[in-house]
Amino acid sequence: MERDLTKTAAYDYDLPKELIAQDPAEPRDSSRLLVVHRKDGLTEDRIFRDITEYLRPGDLLVMNDTRVLPARVEGVKINGGAKVEIFFLNPGARRDEWTALVRPGRKLPEGTKVALDAGVEITVGARLEDGLRTVAFADGDDPFTLIHRYGQTPLPHYITDTHAEPERYQTVYAKREKENSVAAPTAGLHFTPGLLRKLTDMGVPHAFVTLQVGLGTFRPVKAENIAEHVMHTEFCEIPPDAAAAINETKEKGGRVVAVGTTVVRTLESFAREYGRIVPGALSTRLFISPGYRFRVIDALITNFHLPMSTLLMLVSAFGGYETMMRVYNEAVEKRYRFFSFGDSMFIE
Repeated sequence: MERDLTKTAAYDYDLPKELIAQDPAEPRDSSRLLVVHRKDGLTEDRIFRDITEYLRPGDLLVMNDTRVLPARVEGVKINGGAKVEIFFLNPGARRDEWTALVRPGRKLPEGTKVALDAGVEITVGARLEDGLRTVAFADGDDPFTLIHRYGQTPLPHYITDTHAEPERYQTVYAKREKENSVAAPTAGLHFTPGLLRKLTDMGVPHAFVTLQVGLGTFRPVKAENIAEHVMHTEFCEIPPDAAAAINETKEKGGRVVAVGTTVVRTLESFAREYGRIVPGALSTRLFISPGYRFRVIDALITNFHLPMSTLLMLVSAFGGYETMMRVYNEAVEKRYRFFSFGDSMFIE
């Protein structure tokens, strides 16, 4: 029976819990790589550093250079002593104000003061959409400084027993000035400086764009029909040098290889907005699912994604639904490691 691809349930698959990676491969480029050829649906089992055999001179790797903010901060309610968790998301309209998830939100009315340390207080503010809150810092306190002092790197909920250092949840090319995400662009975790140099030397350069990975990456699709799912807004930007490199690659017949779904959404958002790749910045809610016509990307490096997630829907749109669901089941049978610290796919 033909599956109804408008239904969220069509993107479900069985995943044994032990295949959810708790620690990353060491070194980074020793993770497994499942190569998927879209033309005939054939697959190959390789190691990630073998990606050099599938890229060719004239190709361009496009990467997301965002960095994960140590956004998870714990404090104590000043009146009562109850523990409070604050998950900072992004700066607000005022310098001393941020948007955050606050737990337990229902027990923290507007004006509640939370101590992070002796003499360091923040104030829980107004309720916003999607369960978010404003959080105000005291006059004279620098929010970034305090978040760095008291914050922890927010690992995904399915990583419950890891030995990895926080820096291992950052790509080697993440930029300090782009520290604005609450989750890593995990497809890039497999690259090492040496592998990037090798690729550049063989005529495969790389360019950087930025998408600030937001709260939506943790939100499951709850609607029965995928058309009813609302994507959260995420900010993305393409600098002039990256726009020029992407356009030149396309003009010369090379392939634009997206390193991760965040890059796909950035490039395709710009193409939809402007008809081509131009330098600039925009906010996107682009939701890619089967039937979408890709305008920019020619190949994709990506990890294995959660069942019934928007990311699996995107990958199914690019690789073909039947092919990708078969490949996912094949990956389970072959004991590939899944999700953020797991193995990788190259879909060409």
